[in-house]
Amino acid sequence: MIVLKAAQEKFLSALQAVSGIVERRHTLPILANVLLRKSGGQIEFTTSDLEIQVRTSAELGGDTANFSTTVGARKLIDILRSMPADQIVTLSSNQTKLTLQGGKSRFTLQTLPGDDFPLVQEAADFGPVFSVPQRVLKGLINQVHFAMAVHDIRYYLNGILFVAEGKNLTLVATDGHRLALAQATLDNDIPKQEVILPRKTVLELQRLLRDDREGEDGPIEMRFAANQAKFTFSGMEFVTKLVEGKFPDYNRVIPKNHRNVVTLGRAPLLASLQRAAILTSEKFKGVRVNLEPGTLRIASSNAEQEEAKEELEIDYAGDTIEIGFNVTYLIDALTNMSQDMVKVELQDTNSSALITVPEQAGFKYVVMPMRI
Repeated sequence: MIVLKAAQEKFLSALQAVSGIVERRHTLPILANVLLRKSGGQIEFTTSDLEIQVRTSAELGGDTANFSTTVGARKLIDILRSMPADQIVTLSSNQTKLTLQGGKSRFTLQTLPGDDFPLVQEAADFGPVFSVPQRVLKGLINQVHFAMAVHDIRYYLNGILFVAEGKNLTLVATDGHRLALAQATLDNDIPKQEVILPRKTVLELQRLLRDDREGEDGPIEMRFAANQAKFTFSGMEFVTKLVEGKFPDYNRVIPKNHRNVVTLGRAPLLASLQRAAILTSEKFKGVRVNLEPGTLRIASSNAEQEEAKEELEIDYAGDTIEIGFNVTYLIDALTNMSQDMVKVELQDTNSSALITVPEQAGFKYVVMPMRI
C-alpha cells in the first residue's frame, strides 16, 4: 500500500511539527516513533511522551484505504532532510516495514503496530474555550520563559503560570530570584482559570507558534481542565499534562511605589551589561550598579582582580543607590524585549528592582538584589 506520495518539504514539514517532543531514547521504544494514521486522503501524524501529545494532519496523496503504523520519527526526519526539497517521495507499507523512496534512494524502515501506541487520555472537564492570535501568545511566552526554574525541587516553578480571568490572560514565571509577568487582552470574558504549564510544553509551544506580522498566523484556541491543557492552532492539536501545586502569590512579589525611577535606552544598557559581564567570574555573576543624578555606573570584577567599568548618562534626579545584581538576570530580560526604552524602579540597596516598559503596561520584571 502507498501510504503517501508528496514533495519532500510537505512531508518533512508535517513530521517536524509533531516531532519536537520525541526523545531519541525512551524506556518505551514506541515513544521514539510517530504514529501514522491514514483515513481517506488525510494522513494524521501523532507523537507523545506520555505527558504531551501533538497531532497534525495533511493531505499527502497515496492510497485512500484506512491504515495505521508507527515508525522512528528522528530517523525519518534525518532521511528526509538529506533529500532535495522538491524531491517527490513515496512511503509504502509492506507487512512490518515501511519503504521510503525518493529518486534513486530507497530506505526500508522497521515499524511497530499503531494499536500499541499509547495515546493520551483527554480530560472530560475542559473549561470554556478562549483564543488569542498566535503571535500574541508567542510574544507573551518570549517575555517570561527565561525566568522559569530549571530542575527546581519546587516543581511548580519549573513552568509558566497561565491565568485567564475576565478579559485578561496573564503569564508568570519565576525561579525564586526573579519574576517575569506579561499580559494580553482577550476578546471574551472568561471565568477565572489558573494552570501551570510544564517547562517542556512551554518551549515546544514557543517553537511551534507562528508570529507572522501579515496576520497569517491565525488564532490559538486554549482550553484548561483540572489536570490538562489543550491548544488548537494551524491545523495542530496539542494536549499536555499540567504541573500540580500552588504557584507563589506573584502580586506580593511585585514592588509597589518605588520612589527612584529612571527611564533609559534598552540597547545601550544591554550593551554595557554584556561588556561588564565579560569580567565576572563563572560562579559569581555579580555586577555593581551605581545610580546617582545624571549617571548610571556598572562595575564588575573577578578573582584575578580584573575590573570592568561602564558609565551611561541618564535623565535622573533621585537618590544615590548602590546595588548588586546577577548580571545574567538583567541581560536575559533585556535580550527578550524589543522595545527601545525601559523603566527601572529602585527603592534602596536591599529591595528588589522593578523593570517595566513605558509603552506596555502589561509587562513587569522583578529581580532580587545580590550581595557583592
